Amino acid sequence: MRFLPTAEQRDFTRSLDALLTASDTPSAVRAWSAGDHGPGRTLWARLADAGVFALAAPETQDGMGRLPVELALAHRELGRHAVPGPLVETAAATALLSHLADAGDPAPAKRLLPGLLTGETVVTLGVPEGGGYVLDAEGADVVLVVTGADGAAPGSGPELRLAPGHGPVHPSLDPARRLARPDPGGELLAAGPPLAGAVGCAVRWARLAAAAQAVGVAEELLRRTVAYVKQRTQFGVPIGSFQAVKHRLADTLLAVEFARPLVYGAALTLAPGDLAAAKAAAGEAAYTAARAALQLHGAIGYTEELDLSLWLRKARPLRDAWGTPARCRAEVLAAYV
Repeated sequence: MRFLPTAEQRDFTRSLDALLTASDTPSAVRAWSAGDHGPGRTLWARLADAGVFALAAPETQDGMGRLPVELALAHRELGRHAVPGPLVETAAATALLSHLADAGDPAPAKRLLPGLLTGETVVTLGVPEGGGYVLDAEGADVVLVVTGADGAAPGSGPELRLAPGHGPVHPSLDPARRLARPDPGGELLAAGPPLAGAVGCAVRWARLAAAAQAVGVAEELLRRTVAYVKQRTQFGVPIGSFQAVKHRLADTLLAVEFARPLVYGAALTLAPGDLAAAKAAAGEAAYTAARAALQLHGAIGYTEELDLSLWLRKARPLRDAWGTPARCRAEVLAAYV
């Protein structure tokens, strides 16, 4: 079996790559990490103009028509360029709101989707599996929180609320991933069994987006590491000529080449088992690439001044977000064994 992106899909990714290359994303990442969201919001508006935030919404709701393959391609580019912000959470919120509308509750989508799709409104989303934290709450205009059935009326299912605020921002492994706990309460937007189905859909789209981003991060880490070992010399020769270095990079390349088709395959099916396999493989590829990059760059890998650190710090959080490797593997076993 052989499948490749269409000419239109390749043009879409090339245009995104050109947009992000010209946008100095490392500066936007550093500003976002310091709490200055201005450059990131400017980049956010450009991505919205390119249609990135409309890929998980149907045309009836002014979206691009629910295009999971294009969403995976776009998020791979976002990972390659280390774009900051609640990108995966935006895809998840879009899927949640649009599917909630399909299930007969269109009010939240009518209220929030227009601003979300045009990039005028930055949304983040927290689900019960997220440990009570939401990403980039202080940089978002809207914080959506899905709570479990605890405390709700028996049989009423989960609730979707508009958080009234959030607590202090906590440091994380990746300074550009700013975590906070949303304040309890807030306006109730939806509840009940239809919301449960929409949340499941949101998690599937989030896993696809996170897996694609992880592949992009892994590819960029590998590219930068290969370039580095070609130029750094030891004993008069490039360190990339050493067999041990070649083996380390070959292992990383295999991990990336194994994960990429799993992500594209999951985008074609959106089957939970396929998505779990793609998320586990992509997360491990990113983590493998980060470890190789750190070792082969030596002690400079962690330095703030080196752009490499922007990708290094994304690998592990992306691996664990929206489904840890252990959980994804358990779901693969449950689905196919």
